[in-house]
Amino acid sequence: MCVCALRRQRALKPGQSPYRALLETLELTNTKLTLQLINDNNKVRLLLELYRLQGNMTRVKINELKPLKPRFEVPDVLINDPPTEPLSLLSRDENGVVLSLGADSQRLIVSAKPFRLDIMEGREVLLSLNSRGLLAFEHLRIRKDTHSDQSVLFCFLVYLDWLLFLLGPSSISLDFSLPGVENVYGIPEHADSLKLKATDGGDPYRLFNLDVFQYEVFNPMALYGAIPVMLSHSAQRTMGIFWLNAAETWVDISSNTGSSETPQTDVRWISESGIIDVFIMLGPTPTDVFSQYASLTGTQAFPPLSALAYHQCRWNYNDQEDVAAVDQGFDDHDIPYDFIWLDIEHTDGKRYFTWDPHKFPQPKDMLQGLLDKRRKMVTIVDPHIKVDSSYKIHNEIRSKGFYVKSKDGGDYEGWCWPGNSGYPDFTNPEMRAWWASMFAYDQYEGSMENMYTWNDMNEPSVFNGPEVTMHKDALHGNWENRDLHNLYGFYVQRATAEGLIERSGGVERPFVLARAFFAGSQRYGAVWTGDNAAEWDHLKISIPMCLSLGLVGVSFCGADVGGFFKSPSTELLVRWYQTGAYQPFFRAHAHLDTPRREPWLFGPENTALIREAVRQRYALLPYWYQLFYHAHHSGQPVMRPLWVEYPQDTATFSMDDQFLLGEDLLVHPVTEEGARGVTAYLPGKGEVWFDVHTFQKHNGAQNLYIPVTISSIPVFQRGGSIIPRKARVRRSSSCMEHDPYTLFVALSPKRFAQGELYIDDGHTFNFDKQKQFIHRRFSFANNALSSRSVKFLSHIMFIFVVTLLDFCLYGKESLLEFEFDTSMSVLTLRKPGVNAGLDWTVVLQ
Repeated sequence: MCVCALRRQRALKPGQSPYRALLETLELTNTKLTLQLINDNNKVRLLLELYRLQGNMTRVKINELKPLKPRFEVPDVLINDPPTEPLSLLSRDENGVVLSLGADSQRLIVSAKPFRLDIMEGREVLLSLNSRGLLAFEHLRIRKDTHSDQSVLFCFLVYLDWLLFLLGPSSISLDFSLPGVENVYGIPEHADSLKLKATDGGDPYRLFNLDVFQYEVFNPMALYGAIPVMLSHSAQRTMGIFWLNAAETWVDISSNTGSSETPQTDVRWISESGIIDVFIMLGPTPTDVFSQYASLTGTQAFPPLSALAYHQCRWNYNDQEDVAAVDQGFDDHDIPYDFIWLDIEHTDGKRYFTWDPHKFPQPKDMLQGLLDKRRKMVTIVDPHIKVDSSYKIHNEIRSKGFYVKSKDGGDYEGWCWPGNSGYPDFTNPEMRAWWASMFAYDQYEGSMENMYTWNDMNEPSVFNGPEVTMHKDALHGNWENRDLHNLYGFYVQRATAEGLIERSGGVERPFVLARAFFAGSQRYGAVWTGDNAAEWDHLKISIPMCLSLGLVGVSFCGADVGGFFKSPSTELLVRWYQTGAYQPFFRAHAHLDTPRREPWLFGPENTALIREAVRQRYALLPYWYQLFYHAHHSGQPVMRPLWVEYPQDTATFSMDDQFLLGEDLLVHPVTEEGARGVTAYLPGKGEVWFDVHTFQKHNGAQNLYIPVTISSIPVFQRGGSIIPRKARVRRSSSCMEHDPYTLFVALSPKRFAQGELYIDDGHTFNFDKQKQFIHRRFSFANNALSSRSVKFLSHIMFIFVVTLLDFCLYGKESLLEFEFDTSMSVLTLRKPGVNAGLDWTVVLQ
């Protein structure tokens, strides 16, 4: 944002709002309420629209009543026009109106002077808008320094609407007050703590997609992605605010925490342009907020199973021989992996959709070699195109007029990896359709079905641009980049994902990784935390960064294992593998100038430690897959803060050094150099947790000190849960497809043990289009383990081993082969021979 615009907005003083509601303009229909607001200082009128949405949400839109030209409204992010429910008028007088929001005595109060909105439940104020009077709407107007004849200027504005510089500043702002709230989260991407900090006296959190070189930690600076969604949480309620604006945005947070007053957090959103379009998600539980947001922007794309396994990458693997050697190295050292990645050097002179003819002369032979081992490859396709008249991709984009334009109407060009580059206008649906067509096997020469895609630099990155990105006056059709900047990466990933789907005739699920993202990007693939460094602080910050993304819909996220820049110590590298193995996207990556760091290059002891961490990931793939299935269907995060499952436990509200995977696995990675122990918080009064490595039982609602060695990965399974694993770890996830499952049944004095197993073919859309999948629900009660099904496929899967934790064998007999560890009360049933596709019960008599 122009610094002067930010300064203007932050200079406004609370309690001096010039806006009042003109109640005589109120109109109420079955779908919305409209009302005009007037700024008494300049007499400019705004139009307020209020919607009660299905699912306990409220939408508030504010725009100019009569703008000189339309203001940008974000398209394509919402999955549909959100369905509404009727608003009913409860009362009205000269001071305002009261509307019913339906359930639970919820009301919306519109106060006239000054204008203010309050959402109440009973006598409790849940949230207030403009209670501090910081609504500010810089209306479009003729700049005072414009001396042209006004009639001539009017013609320019009508027929040459790209002359936006004549209309002056257009920033917007609105404040929200959250009584009773001390904790707010979200608005990624920032390398900061999970719980957002007050910005009083400092910089606000900035949302503006940028290519940031080796970012700082614990800083509100802008990074690669921007999701303008914030969650508030207290022991009583969880709510969310979704600020649908793709321009540069700042978020100020203030709180009275520590004072004797009732806790309150105040949040102010400021955007450079566009309109105010905000969705208030009223919860009341964390699960409700996740579902509400998913109903607006969609759920996490369901990835191929192999994408949840381990990925090996660096900038760059040199040639086909190097790829083959690295691939063989994993086999020689008995370390599984599924994907090997190629960065920009694999192309012919940084021309994407091509191969270096000397280093990669036979890409299909290389891909076939991987396919023979049931492995895959990812190649990079960046959204900057080398300006070269001999390059087919450039020529077609230029001839079709698909490049972003400069303010003078020519193709916008900037400097990036290929040198002088053009930037396709991905906001144009015709451009996206053409881009998608380029991934067809007959267009992308050398590609095969086991090759997937990585979109880097999609902020977009422009090396010679302001802040290493596109000029704000660059034009996307009729709109300036300043209006939609944060959408660019979203559209790049969307077009690429659609291309991978189209190349298979709509059969295969895509896998696309992107660095820049926006609200709704979860529908198209995975993201990562960008160019981190081989430092302990970057390892630690990867946890809250991924947790923040999961809270706002992006479950498929991770950080470069080992750090992209610099060279990790062996201890840091091992600890990073151990942490990454329990984060959703598990990829090692390194900068061109760093020494090679394949997992076997640090001595046999460290190789064994890394091997064990990777193998733990593969053993848990059935559980990971089940969690992603639920994320796809319901929007619930895969990796989640403890407070999501224990919303009344205030001890969890600021925790971001440990996390839950689903409901049932708690992970506390070791992220301190030289650590000899960690203290993990095990939540839940009356609950029990089992160390997954030793099966030792611990009570919940305690801080547990855990001595650690370099081999330790503290992970606990919740009592009362059943988790599927695969004990046979092979060279890739695909090689494990038909292997049997092991159920780990953790008993609890508080509840029956329950769990699930989800199985499909692992890579097509048949689970959705043809409903071909197995979804088992397990329970253990009254000494009987039962399985019930939703639907099943024709192929056979066997449960090979059932392990019961904290089981008392006294007085029990079984005809099944079993082992019983009396010291740990662990019963293991061998070969029960039950079919995962059928209903069954195993009874211990």
